[in-house]
Amino acid sequence: MATAADRAPLDAWRQRFWLCLAGGIFSLIVLRSISEWRESHALLINSSDSLPNWAFLIHRGQVPEKGDYVFFDPPQSTLLRRHFGASPKIFGKIVYGMPGDVIGHVGSTVTINGKLSVRRKPRSRQGEPLTQGPEGPVPVGCYFVATPHRDGFDSRYGEIGFVCARQLVGIGTPIL
Repeated sequence: MATAADRAPLDAWRQRFWLCLAGGIFSLIVLRSISEWRESHALLINSSDSLPNWAFLIHRGQVPEKGDYVFFDPPQSTLLRRHFGASPKIFGKIVYGMPGDVIGHVGSTVTINGKLSVRRKPRSRQGEPLTQGPEGPVPVGCYFVATPHRDGFDSRYGEIGFVCARQLVGIGTPIL
């Protein structure tokens, strides 16, 4: 018959085995949770002056509301390629106009539902001409996005236009 002293190494081995097994299972659960979180979230560092914050937590798959920060893939255009390269990073702006809101232009001022909203410039910082953005009702599934920054490149200009659902990456929450 084995004594307590004889069983001690076996008991220690069993204890380590069960601790390792529990640690492995816990690690798998944590990794799966992180993976699931990554599918619906992202962290973005903003390198532009057009938004006041420099770090955002992006929530994918949510429908934006007026005033939300949205992040989207910009449309392809010659002007965007010249200013931002062949593969521009996602843009971040604020939702100013929702589907059904009416966008108008009074000189260099953009109106939303008849109220003055943002001003547009005739030329980019590099002196290239900018075209007037869209007018009329914001289509279903699309948004008029802008920033208060005077050099913001957004829906004020035809090169960006309305931002539609197929372009959206997600809604952002400023964290820094």
